[in-house]
Amino acid sequence: MSGVELESVRKVYPNGRAAIAAASFAIEPGELIVFVGPSGCGKTTLLRMIAGLEEITSGTLRIAGRVVNDLPPKDRDIAMVFQNYALYPHMSVAENMGFGLKLRGAPRADIERKVQAAAETLGLGAVLQSRPGQLSGGQQQRVALGRALVREPKVFLLDEPLSNLDAKMRLSMRVEIARLHRRLGTTMIYVTHDQIEAMTLGQRIVVLKDGVIQQIDTPMRLYRAPVNLFVAGFLGSPAINTLRGRYRTVAGGALEIAADTRLALGLSPAVCARLQQHDGCELVLGLRPEALRLATADQPAHWPRCTALVEVVEPVGSEVFVAMRWNTCALTARLPPTVLPAVGESLALSFDPDDLLFFDADSEARIDSA
Repeated sequence: MSGVELESVRKVYPNGRAAIAAASFAIEPGELIVFVGPSGCGKTTLLRMIAGLEEITSGTLRIAGRVVNDLPPKDRDIAMVFQNYALYPHMSVAENMGFGLKLRGAPRADIERKVQAAAETLGLGAVLQSRPGQLSGGQQQRVALGRALVREPKVFLLDEPLSNLDAKMRLSMRVEIARLHRRLGTTMIYVTHDQIEAMTLGQRIVVLKDGVIQQIDTPMRLYRAPVNLFVAGFLGSPAINTLRGRYRTVAGGALEIAADTRLALGLSPAVCARLQQHDGCELVLGLRPEALRLATADQPAHWPRCTALVEVVEPVGSEVFVAMRWNTCALTARLPPTVLPAVGESLALSFDPDDLLFFDADSEARIDSA
């Protein structure tokens, strides 16, 4: 197994635009790491630099401890799976999978052995003599994976490989890729704009925005302790609720959202003490949709409460997403399927103040209140 190390890797185009600004991190041998971010954030550019398809402006890239900045893709011992599977329609599945090895002059017996082994791993044994046009989208994706697999590379690079599949097939292939990684233990770098794919597949996630790495961490750490408002808002579906206002140091703390809107926060004395320096400052409070609950009499008295007007109800089977309006604030709650409010209904809501995340309104950096 081989790791990948990036040291101040930059990509600057001739017009001066920095697609990647000083990326420095290490990918552990055997790790499945995901690059995620909105369109144009630089995630694919970063992957292509690792692959050797994009020139590195400055910095150092190592694969298995060897500097590969100037090595062509074929000498980096990597295999790449693209969004477009690029299968040869006139070749059988077996021929497609073994074509790269054939070009490298590998013995026929070795090619057949490796293709058969990869086919068994991916459940393609019954379709080895079929043409790509006779396969489903999921099978074609597995053929593309198998073509990379037979090369036995040090690193797998996957560039949005599931984006052309329907929702059901995406879920199935996510599971297949996770199983494949667990079975092989090979280093994998996976690029996606889909935060659900990132959260479910990645052992660690690299979140990018405008070519700058925002945070690298495990999925749950990113979700529970985002370093800034962008990471908090990008990960999570529905998106995190945000309340912007001026923080006031009163008993339990309060947020003045508007002249006629003030939310008592019910914070512990310890949290209030840590937020003391932000008295009078504008803050953004983040609250995940699942943290909003229907108010009940048995909840602790210090929990904040508000009454919101239901605007949209989205039942999705196992849960219900409810979009509401509280004064000028938009709120979304993730409620159990037993709760199905009507549009126009008023809901009394509450939440545990320990679930709040605090962000500086100017820098958007998270304020550690723990």
